[in-house]
Amino acid sequence: MKFLFSQLTVFLQPATQRRNVRLLIRFLLALLALVTLYSIVFHVLMGMEGQQHSWLTGFYWTLTVMSTLGFGDITFTSDLGRAFSILVLLSGMIFLLILLPFTFIEFFYAPWMRVQDELRAPRELPETTAGHVLLTNYDPVSVALIHKLKHYGYSYALLVADLKQALELHDLGFKVVCREVDQPETYRLVRADQAALVAATGNDVTNTNIAFNVRELSRTVPIVTTAASPDSVDIMKLAGSSQVIELSEMMGQSLARRVSGADARAHVIGEFGNLLIAEATPAGTPLVGKTLAQSRLRELTGATVVGVWKRGSFNTATAGTIIEANSVLLLAGSVEQLRKYDEFFCIYHLSSDPVIIIGAGGVGRATARALAEREVDFRIVESARGRIADDPRYIHGNAADLATLERAGIRTAPAVVITTRDDSTSIYLTIYCRRLRSDIQILSRATSERSVSTLHRAGADFVLSYASMGATAIFNYLKSTSILMLAEGLHVAETEVPPSLVGKTLAEAAIPQQTECNVVAIRSAAGVEINPRSTAQLAEGDELILICTPGAEERFLRQFGPRHVERKPIAGTDTAV
Repeated sequence: MKFLFSQLTVFLQPATQRRNVRLLIRFLLALLALVTLYSIVFHVLMGMEGQQHSWLTGFYWTLTVMSTLGFGDITFTSDLGRAFSILVLLSGMIFLLILLPFTFIEFFYAPWMRVQDELRAPRELPETTAGHVLLTNYDPVSVALIHKLKHYGYSYALLVADLKQALELHDLGFKVVCREVDQPETYRLVRADQAALVAATGNDVTNTNIAFNVRELSRTVPIVTTAASPDSVDIMKLAGSSQVIELSEMMGQSLARRVSGADARAHVIGEFGNLLIAEATPAGTPLVGKTLAQSRLRELTGATVVGVWKRGSFNTATAGTIIEANSVLLLAGSVEQLRKYDEFFCIYHLSSDPVIIIGAGGVGRATARALAEREVDFRIVESARGRIADDPRYIHGNAADLATLERAGIRTAPAVVITTRDDSTSIYLTIYCRRLRSDIQILSRATSERSVSTLHRAGADFVLSYASMGATAIFNYLKSTSILMLAEGLHVAETEVPPSLVGKTLAEAAIPQQTECNVVAIRSAAGVEINPRSTAQLAEGDELILICTPGAEERFLRQFGPRHVERKPIAGTDTAV
């Protein structure tokens, strides 16, 4: 009863609902008056025919005739009475079978269902709501960010303007608020001034509007916006955005850095104090075909090979790990150690042929700029005439056409970078390029996270998820970290030395063998020792800096006991905030 009363209270709050209920009551009163009138006429006409019936019988006859049930147990014998029966029957069909259902549905049932829908997709958040993350657009980036927020225990609310879409998302498990994102009132009702972060991932114009509206409500709430155009960055900052993320530029930089065949240098992608994280492609160097033990990289350079990427899969490095031409080495070391690595391998240059970039959108152009900075030649293939720059390196044509790809140099190119927005097209082009060249390196952009594995199966050597990159960049700002992202599922964890390891050397602790976590540095009172020796002794109060996957970190905690662990995500997407 309490639940029903509360439901009715909510239902009757809007003025339109109260008006609808009043109209329904008026119709029911008019119907009752009509039934009463017919019952009175029934008694009069029955009396004229010499029949006597009770008032209850009169109501009974009227309702059975109006509802077209017509049991036939009470009938008129005169033409006047039969004419009256026809009138009652026809009016009953109109009032009971047509008007009553329509009125009930239109003025009560439909509004009631709308209220129930609005309760599932509320129009505002409780006044006590605080510390939540507001997402203003439903897109792959927001979906990936929601997964991260759930994993780390953050509350969130997703703004959706369309009620139907809001209900569909609610049924899928999303916490939605049905509101227009361009209305200032919206952000007061979703408690934006008490939010931990507002993330706007729509188009540049909408994001600017959101930043402006939120900033008028609060001068301190963090606002992160994504920008498709470099020209929008300053405008968004003027509108109030705390951080503007150029996802296309970041993705282009990452894709360009992964291109092998141009050089074998170590490219720094993240840092943790004096510890640098870098990637290097061994293609065309004497490292190919050797195991890590045979390469003697640790002895020659001091840098540690933490792991090896191959077709999107990360494997922890061991002495027996074989270095292949399509592998990407993940290195950890100091500036000096990585410089020594470059001294050994900077002389190797596999190919001077241009790298092919498919797509001249924001990501494609950013990839081209990054390659140009490395003095790597490229060719951009684009089907839209409007995107073709006045540059001989731009080739107009369809990338699915063999003649177009041959003009771009597909037969000799060391790598092809696929930057199209549509994942289906990217998968198609990946399969096509792999069939044309089994030895070419293929790098691809994926808009959605779910397409990453499909692109790898199609033949891509490296896939970067636009959704994962954007989500990680926004989450990094929320967590106030400045570490770059590398690839999905890899992070830096900093933890105190567990009691069970105090007094042991690194060799005795055997952390990589037992957990697949790599110890890349030890922080002690004396400072930070990067790539510590196997004889380094672990003391109480020291901190281990690990590079590991989530699964490896869980094994570390199970093996050595829970201690304070601070995660510093450096993997997932190449995103610097």
